[in-house]
Amino acid sequence: MSATGQDHQVSNYNIANVLTVLRIVLVPFFAWALLQDDGASTTWRWVAFGIFAVAMITDKIDGDLARKHGLITDFGKIADPIADKAITGMAFIALSIVGDIWWWVTIVVLVREWSVTLLRLSVLKQVVIAATWSGKVKTTLQGVALAGLIMPLPHGDAHGGAFDAWGRFGEVLFYLSQALLAGAVIMTLWSGYEFFRAVRQQRRTPAAH
Repeated sequence: MSATGQDHQVSNYNIANVLTVLRIVLVPFFAWALLQDDGASTTWRWVAFGIFAVAMITDKIDGDLARKHGLITDFGKIADPIADKAITGMAFIALSIVGDIWWWVTIVVLVREWSVTLLRLSVLKQVVIAATWSGKVKTTLQGVALAGLIMPLPHGDAHGGAFDAWGRFGEVLFYLSQALLAGAVIMTLWSGYEFFRAVRQQRRTPAAH
């Protein structure tokens, strides 16, 4: 066997994959915390926010580690997008259950996200679709908007006394998050269109060799 880079097999038991699996494991705990008392528990909403923040941060870290240290594996290629869609998808569903996101928004986003993910995994070895700026913007908008909506800041009700300023801040952040969510939905649909267009173009292009 020649000592080439292709002969080197990266173990699935590496830090990047461990962080990916951690994100998947956190999903049910995140949902449980967010849905405590139908989403009305301030303490558990903060816990849910903390879990979501950890998931978003480790998503960035494990990708950087995999690329920097050559830890990219077939398992990681499959598990990483599943972990991403699992945590954000659960956030959309849970926030719809508690009434902070319309159900039609969640359905549209989930249909797009999972259809793209499943198609990407099905053509992983035949077609390579590079990440686009629209996909990166979509991911950022979704993460920021969902994080803002998960936080248990007061909104929708009148607050008196010392809570006036806090209530106004909560209102501003809530509607700002809703505006970012609207942008995220637009970019979700647009990036999905670009992905399907790229797959179609690559399949129509004859192989170079």
